[in-house]
Amino acid sequence: MAFPVDLRRCQALGLAGTAVLTLGGETAGALPVQNLIAPSSARAAAGLVGVYFGVVLLIAAWALLGRVVHGADPPTPRALLLVLATWAAPLLLAPPLFSRDVYSYLAQGAMVDAHIDVYAHGPDQLGGPLAAEVAPLWRHTAAPYGPVFLAVASVLSGLTRGALPAGLLGMRLVALVGVALMAAALPRLARHSGADPAAALWLGALNPLVLLHLVAGAHNDAIMLGLLGIGLVAALGRRPFVGAVLITLAALVKAPAALGLAAVVVASVRAGRTPVRALLTTALTAAVTTALATAATGTGYGWIRSLSTPVSPHNWALSSLLGRATGALLTRLGSGLAPLAVPAWHALGLALTAALVIAIWLRLRPAPVYALGLSLAAVAAFGPAIRPWYALWGLFLIAAAAPSTSVRVRVAAVTGVLALAVLPSGGPADTGQLVLAVSGGALALVVLWQVHLANSVPALGTTA
Repeated sequence: MAFPVDLRRCQALGLAGTAVLTLGGETAGALPVQNLIAPSSARAAAGLVGVYFGVVLLIAAWALLGRVVHGADPPTPRALLLVLATWAAPLLLAPPLFSRDVYSYLAQGAMVDAHIDVYAHGPDQLGGPLAAEVAPLWRHTAAPYGPVFLAVASVLSGLTRGALPAGLLGMRLVALVGVALMAAALPRLARHSGADPAAALWLGALNPLVLLHLVAGAHNDAIMLGLLGIGLVAALGRRPFVGAVLITLAALVKAPAALGLAAVVVASVRAGRTPVRALLTTALTAAVTTALATAATGTGYGWIRSLSTPVSPHNWALSSLLGRATGALLTRLGSGLAPLAVPAWHALGLALTAALVIAIWLRLRPAPVYALGLSLAAVAAFGPAIRPWYALWGLFLIAAAAPSTSVRVRVAAVTGVLALAVLPSGGPADTGQLVLAVSGGALALVVLWQVHLANSVPALGTTA
């Protein structure tokens, strides 16, 4: 007999998962420096096991919910939103998980508040306890974010007066606003694209990556995607001007959202404008919005120069890995070209990304949401830096416009792998931590199997 699946069971299982990983995060998460626990301690080890136990339960709940969504009696979008709220609730109390980026956001907001140029200096220039919370790799790095996000961070800094708990909660609430906008946009984008709204919410909003990285990690990708989503809804609803403004604001949080302006052009042409007029109107709207937002925030145009910040030889990306491997090989061969290996591979990666984006739009222009999703996926996959939450750039829109269930299944499989890819501390893993993480996940699988057997035994007895 198959494991009995219904909405309430999925809701309870996912809630158990996020609750357990929240408890585990109290000792294994990306804690403030003064609360850090040695990874070799028993408490940190138990926390790491608990986090991966919870993550596997969450993935299982999400996968089972997918069966319900694609079944004969799928839940309504409203019911799925209730599930999302239930799963996310414990994470509101969790420390930052899977990344220390939120500390960088707070430090950059404090820098803007103190009139320090965040595009010329890293958080180290701020000094003090807040700068000490930033991961060492980024303490001397200029902000790669646009003026809209830095304005939000600055306002939050002023409201919380540098108090770390209040700042962390504030950033998480900002991320929740972004997730709420994503959830509001997904059903509308799905209907426009001829897709199932419930399936779009399942893949695009209840996705474990959303909960783990946008909610628990409080990444600013949430507000970028939220603005991008409602901007697309406006543009496809015959309000291209509003759409262009909102998508430009999204790009002034993080630059990749600027690709969404291509969808605005397509929507404008569909609304009856000539391609040239649509392109010029969209470009002018974006330029004026950028100028006004930059002037209002007072951060200047240094963000244009900082767009190169992710292009670092130390970033984890396919092009960086190939560049470092090529450089090492050239060094062994005694070649003087070794220092050029990483920049060359980065340039090749950017060229490949540009070619893929052009090819996608030439082929899928009649399906702008899907084309944009694939384009952002290409940027995330082949760009100069990649993190698991970058996958959400494309996944969010692919969820809304995927042309078939098989596409969603493949994207869901990638999600399951990426959800397990980062330690809750956000740091690199050693062998001992990997063993603990695998143990936590394996223990969750054992528990799930035992529950499955317990639910199957009565049915077997009845049959006999």
